[in-house]
Formats: sequence, structure tokens, C-alpha cells
Amino acid sequence: MIAEQIRARGVRDERVLEAMSRVPREQFVPEAFRSAAYEDRPVSIGLGQTISQPYIVGYMTEALRLEASHRVLEIGTGCGYQTAVLAQLAREVFSVELLPELAERARATLAGLQYTNVHIRTGDGYQGWPERAPYDRILGAAAAASVPPALLDQLADGGIIVLPIGTDYQELRVLQKRGETLDTLATLPVRFVPMIKGSSTGGD
Repeated sequence: MIAEQIRARGVRDERVLEAMSRVPREQFVPEAFRSAAYEDRPVSIGLGQTISQPYIVGYMTEALRLEASHRVLEIGTGCGYQTAVLAQLAREVFSVELLPELAERARATLAGLQYTNVHIRTGDGYQGWPERAPYDRILGAAAAASVPPALLDQLADGGIIVLPIGTDYQELRVLQKRGETLDTLATLPVRFVPMIKGSSTGGD
């Protein structure tokens, strides 16, 4: 997976590649779909959601330019796989998931793998996690029509946000906050599930 699907397509950050090699992807996939865990495509995790294609996880993680001191906000915990990769590279990860069943499943999987720097909340990704802001980096695993204002407010100045934008046509955008402006660093055509508005119900 690392050599053929990720490194060969241009992801070269050795810290990212090493982190992905350490995370057991199959542990985050329901048993019925586990045989497809390392295939070059998104895989169902139930409830209409997917675990992202390995290359996309690598690309998005590299685009964040993570440092060990960073605090990261993730929108869309899903199964927790991307969360685990981020946790290998950052000081703390705060992850918001709309679906309670997925949030609890991810929390259990990450705890079982002894990730102690991850915090998961069930709630509305559009609202982020304001109580723990600001964040050095923000990653979105669901597509919004535009960058939610609350996420921009919670991103530290100089911080980077990686987020799929669009409805019929989606672009993965890598944006850096500089004062009141957002600089576009990179784009990539993608297809993600939509970010859905909901209500915050809490978590750790």
C-alpha cells in the first residue's frame, strides 16, 4: 500500500509514510469489509460512510505539514483511521463526528490501540469544537459547499486547513490562514460524502 498507492503517486514525507505504516488499517474496517482494507479505493464502514482511499489519507496528511507540537481539529471521525494517522504526528487531535454510533466505535478502536492524545466528540462538524480552539491545523473528511466560518474562526493565524469543497464537483483545497485572508496552496479533484449539519451532543 505504502509503496504502490501512496509513495508512487508523490507523497514523499517520510514521517507521514512511517505513520501510515504503523496504523493497522484493517482494525478500523468492519469485519465484513476487512478483506478490502488495503485496496486502492474507499471502503464501506457502514451507515453510508467510507474509510478514505489510502492515497487520499496520505495526500491530506502530508498537505497539513504537521509538526509534533501541533493541535489538530478533524471534522468527520468516521472509523478513526485518519484520526490515528494524525495522532502519530501531532501533539493532540480533537475529532468531531456527527453519527454517535461511528463516534463510539472509533473511540473504542483508538482506545484499544492505546491512542491517548485523541479526543472525540459527537456533534456538528460545521461548528467545529470551539471550546478547544485555536487549532494549528484543521482537516475535513466530508465536503462542504464552502469553508464553514466557525472553522476559520478556530484556525490559528498561519494555520492550514485541508477540506473538500463543492457539491456536484468537489475539490480538495489546501488553504492557509493569513490574517483575514485564505491563501490557496493546492487543489485536487475528489469525491467525499457531504458534511451534514447536526447538533452538538458532547464527548470527551
